[in-house]
Amino acid sequence: MAGCRGSLCCCCRWCCCCVERETRTPEELTILGETQEEEDEILPRKDYESLDYDRCINDPYLEVLETMDNKKGRRYEAVKWIVVFAIGVCTGLVGLFVDFFVRLFTQLKFGVVQTSVEECSQKGCLALSLLELLGFNSTFAFLASLLVLIEPVAAGSGIPEIKCYLNGVKVPGIVRLRTLLCKVLGVLFSVAGGLFVGKEGPMILSGAVVGAGLPQFQSISLRKIQFNFPYFRSDRDKRDFVSAGAAAGVAAAFGAPIGGTLFSLEEGSSFWNQGLTWKVLFCSMSATFTLNFFRSGIQFGSWGSFQLPGLLNFGEFKCSDSDKKCHLWTAMDLGFFVVMGFIGGLLGATFNCLNKRLAKYRLRNVHPKPKLVRVLESLLVSLVTTVVVFVASMVLGECRQMSSASQVGNGSFQLQVASEDVNSSIKTFFCPNDTYNDMATLFFNPQESAILQLFHQDGTFSPITLALFFILYFLLACWTYGISVPSGLFVPSLLCGAAFGRLVANVLKSFIGLGHIYSGTFALIGAAAFLGGVVRMTISLTVILIESTNEITYGLPIMITLMVAKWTGDFFNKGIYDIHVGLRGVPLLEWETEVEMDKLRASDIMEPNLTYVYPHTRIQSLVSILRTTVHHAFPVVTENRGNEKEFMKGNQLISNNIKFKKSSILTRAGEQRKRSQSMKSYPSSELRHMCDEHVASEEPAEKEDLLQQMLERRYTPYPNLYPDQSPSEDWTMEERFRPLTFHGLILRSQLVTLLVRGVCYSESQSSASQPRLSYAEMAEDYPRYPDIHDLDLTLLNPRMIVDVTPYMNPSPFTVSPNTHVSQVFNLFRTMGLRHLPVVNAVGEIVGIITRHNLTYEFLQARLRQHYQTL
Repeated sequence: MAGCRGSLCCCCRWCCCCVERETRTPEELTILGETQEEEDEILPRKDYESLDYDRCINDPYLEVLETMDNKKGRRYEAVKWIVVFAIGVCTGLVGLFVDFFVRLFTQLKFGVVQTSVEECSQKGCLALSLLELLGFNSTFAFLASLLVLIEPVAAGSGIPEIKCYLNGVKVPGIVRLRTLLCKVLGVLFSVAGGLFVGKEGPMILSGAVVGAGLPQFQSISLRKIQFNFPYFRSDRDKRDFVSAGAAAGVAAAFGAPIGGTLFSLEEGSSFWNQGLTWKVLFCSMSATFTLNFFRSGIQFGSWGSFQLPGLLNFGEFKCSDSDKKCHLWTAMDLGFFVVMGFIGGLLGATFNCLNKRLAKYRLRNVHPKPKLVRVLESLLVSLVTTVVVFVASMVLGECRQMSSASQVGNGSFQLQVASEDVNSSIKTFFCPNDTYNDMATLFFNPQESAILQLFHQDGTFSPITLALFFILYFLLACWTYGISVPSGLFVPSLLCGAAFGRLVANVLKSFIGLGHIYSGTFALIGAAAFLGGVVRMTISLTVILIESTNEITYGLPIMITLMVAKWTGDFFNKGIYDIHVGLRGVPLLEWETEVEMDKLRASDIMEPNLTYVYPHTRIQSLVSILRTTVHHAFPVVTENRGNEKEFMKGNQLISNNIKFKKSSILTRAGEQRKRSQSMKSYPSSELRHMCDEHVASEEPAEKEDLLQQMLERRYTPYPNLYPDQSPSEDWTMEERFRPLTFHGLILRSQLVTLLVRGVCYSESQSSASQPRLSYAEMAEDYPRYPDIHDLDLTLLNPRMIVDVTPYMNPSPFTVSPNTHVSQVFNLFRTMGLRHLPVVNAVGEIVGIITRHNLTYEFLQARLRQHYQTL
């Protein structure tokens, strides 16, 4: 059979012919960050920018350090604690806002539709009830889609994006105020619209946005509101607050402050310390108790009682006092839990595989089309979901007898915890007295109420009903996640898994005769198994579920189930969040590299083709470099020449560069002379005598040090290359890769700031006459520095010279060319680096390593090249 890809290639059984397109090897595709069509894999893109987590220790920063003392340090730490508390409180209030309006809209919708169903069940006008439900759901889904059109980043749960941000990748627009507003309003409409999504996932993004924006006291969406708040003007500080905000979002969603702290640690942050742990936990506690305080007061009128810790409450798992044989779980049940974890891993892998295929289809066929198509897709999903929910509730349900414990003994349906919620959410459509419609009870309710039914309902659910509910919910939730509405995945996964667990409990009770098992426990384990199989979280998810159930005895079965589910799912594919990160082409760094990657060294993965600047560079060269490249940092270098004295005579610019190089090279003899001068101040005559001997044995000033002599003997001079020239495409390989002494790194944002503020001097002046900028002036435009293309060149004299040495980082992290990849990877990830220069034994920069050079796909390509050269 012959096959064609458009008009580019035609392939038959024996050969493949391509006419209009140049074929590339997998290694070239990986390096370019393109799509490998043969395997339909999306490779990491190069246009993602990393964050500056590493401090730039330049002169303005050192000036700030000189003014710091213990008192100012304590004040700075106190302000940080206050800001962390404010982030937690604001995140809790955001959760309160979402919960209040979701409840309001949901009660309005179900109240109207349920009344209509009860009336039309006798009059035969159920179609009218269906139209009413369609009207509500379609309107809410349409509003949610419109908000995503305003801010496309607000689509989805936001967890993949926050995971990328904490990993060190700058996702455009993810922590903006407009994203927060669209996410919060959109998620309440999408949940109220009956879509199979949750509001807990978007709470994590909401907390992260609050953490990023609140310490800045300004927003690009509200440009006129400006406060003179000089603190926390760096990516490093913002990363810490985003970590705290994300943890607060988890804590507010599940009432799990410890789980939120572990989530921020496990899923995102690449750099962690003890002080940050305390702050994140404090922020999570603040969010939890803020939400608890207001929800308890609003719903129960008991202000200060703290009865509702999170947006999602599992209730208390407790056997009935009348059933002496009941146990929450026994040692024999652990075997069933392991099997459920295995099945949950398989189901999660299937869910992820189907959702990945849907996401790829959307990337190819939906997203390139007009934005209205995305709205229509959301409306189509809403329409199908509404019809399925309505028809299944009316037709597929069975009338099940309420359990004996629920009969009128004290006037209501007896449940251990949250009895009012469970009792009020029972649906009796078309069923006689003392019975309820099990399918309608699950489908025709908010998802949180359905979860409580599966966890705590003493009445039985038909195995057929549970199986049908699981299949329908599984398929619709998989279809829904990824459409253009704000959507979480935690609650749909928990509900789907709870139905699976309750089905297992029914089978064990009815067909095997294990009457001692507690159905609520199996529903909880099923929820954990399916959720673990989908998201592949272990530590944080275990603690979140334990805190949500408020039952520490569930710790062992939940942990075992999650471990088995993760191991099983990892055998087939990645977690759902990692899959969507990969589909976006984000260069995410995992926790560690594979063992075989240590066959590579830094020289194998570095980029040797450098774009660099000199310590003293003309404005025309800087503008040319900045406008013709997209690099975000440039090595500051000087050249190694044999006839430097002749160059110094003819050009002031070259003379300044050579003088800087000589003054910055540290030799052992020079260091000993410096120490000898300082030792002369000691009263000891022996020290003074030793110093005099060293001074007497000093080499003449004209004689160059040994390192410089070695460099001159090793390399030939390049007399025609001037430091004020930009790199040229006409240079030979020898000229392009000539030896360069490394002095530091300077960022693009710093260079543009220097140009905008006119920091330069003329050739007839000394570099000391150049204006100096303070640390506050350098960070004033953070986080949106001016762009070089917006610079008015008519205001600049191209022949002026910029001395970049006061503003560069003279001591960045560097590695040797022989450093193993695992060491490079650990240094880059744990220190939150953006650029890692590779410097040889004589202080010359030979390449640079960025995030893209450490992605799994890039390392795999380099490893294949390594094997080919053996």
